[in-house]
Amino acid sequence: MDILSLTAVELAKAIREGKTTAVEATQAVLDRIATAEDAYHCYVTVERDKALQQAAEVQKKIEQGELTGPLAGVPFAIKDNMCTEGTLTTCSSKILENFIPTFSAEAVLNLEKAGAVILGKTNMDEFAMGSTTETSYYGVTKNPRNPEHVPGGSSGGSAAAVAAEECFAALGSDTGGSIRQPASYCGVVGMKPTYGTVSRYGLIAYGSSLDQIGPLTKDVTDCATVLEAITSHDPKDSTSMKREDTDFTSALVADVKGLKIGIPRDYFGEGLDPEVRDAVLAAAEVLKAQGAEVEEFDLSLVDYAIPTYYTIAAAEASSNLERFDGVKYGYRAQNAEDLHTMYKRSRSQGFGPEVKRRIMLGSFVLSSGYYDAYYLKALRVKALIKKAFDEAFAKYDVILGPVAPTTAPKLGSSLVDPIKMYLGDIYTISINLAGLPGISVPCGTDSKGLPIGMQLIGDCFREKTLIRAAYTYEQSVK
Repeated sequence: MDILSLTAVELAKAIREGKTTAVEATQAVLDRIATAEDAYHCYVTVERDKALQQAAEVQKKIEQGELTGPLAGVPFAIKDNMCTEGTLTTCSSKILENFIPTFSAEAVLNLEKAGAVILGKTNMDEFAMGSTTETSYYGVTKNPRNPEHVPGGSSGGSAAAVAAEECFAALGSDTGGSIRQPASYCGVVGMKPTYGTVSRYGLIAYGSSLDQIGPLTKDVTDCATVLEAITSHDPKDSTSMKREDTDFTSALVADVKGLKIGIPRDYFGEGLDPEVRDAVLAAAEVLKAQGAEVEEFDLSLVDYAIPTYYTIAAAEASSNLERFDGVKYGYRAQNAEDLHTMYKRSRSQGFGPEVKRRIMLGSFVLSSGYYDAYYLKALRVKALIKKAFDEAFAKYDVILGPVAPTTAPKLGSSLVDPIKMYLGDIYTISINLAGLPGISVPCGTDSKGLPIGMQLIGDCFREKTLIRAAYTYEQSVK
């Protein structure tokens, strides 16, 4: 049995049936990391000894019948912006290069309750700011499908680790597409749930009104299973929702008869690569053949999504990153004569260029005289974008479109032009602004063999509809 080729759910089943053990599976992944990590650089930190010890404890509980769930014994990777007790958590930034949290994020605790084994922390764009995992202080991650290309971002390390079989599943965070876009580039499944579904407690904040934790997995079954495990109401997170309908695995049914799918014409205009367009429309035809009703419609305000998103996200980032000052934790500049100089030097030396750019932009739009002109206006447009989606979901169950305008760009090509990199988020950011769920499912490759992802968007709390549509598509093309 090739352990590494199994999905997370298949592995847990094999462990329950005694065909392998949690320790064997963890050892197999650690061996894979040892051989592949030089080529891909998916991780910032690998906790080898800790993972093997945790696997042995989990195996004991499985044998005693204490852990019977569908993820018991499965090795997971965690994006490096989620606190994990006793493990270095850096946000891939110099300013947190020595930060070891004293507690774990709620989503990580939920995984551990389900019997998951934590392998370590994956590389990411610094403070989740970027779309390519090239702004990391620890160096770039490469796309396992073609190492000359980026894996996407900011959860590029998590997506690449799943694609390279350096873990069985991973957690990422999505502020403007940071789970779905790397999932698309690396040919894996990634889901951003409805805002408030997964607790943000212990997630180091970038844009608090936009951030959401979600799974990156090998297939839709794993995606639904992981989402079910990490979803919970958490009183420690004031934005956490109480939900009754979190049995997401019940939606793993290959049936879309009568499902109404809308395709926004605005998503298929100028700037979209023809190969991406053809692959996504071909995927829509597959769902149509399975009984779904598919039609085109106009989704307004698409052009305003990017300026709105970057105004709000940068404003929240400048506020959230104020706490990194070299006083309580993290990097502190040496030889500063006074407190003000220490603050200034610590932040100047600790943050990378992309983070500084967004802090400056955020401070500008929040400053006196510009607050009304930029930030308040962006909040009004955000409300209009939500209204446009509400009107669309009055007619359609699911909106279908591309995840990104192109397949994964070559390493080094995106950082030359930050504005071009920002424009690459055009199809993903509206979903975060409106707090909606979205899933990226592989739907083919381009002429260079690079993966293409299809994005399915649902109304708030309609993850099950998305899972059903994604699962139907996946089963139809298997």
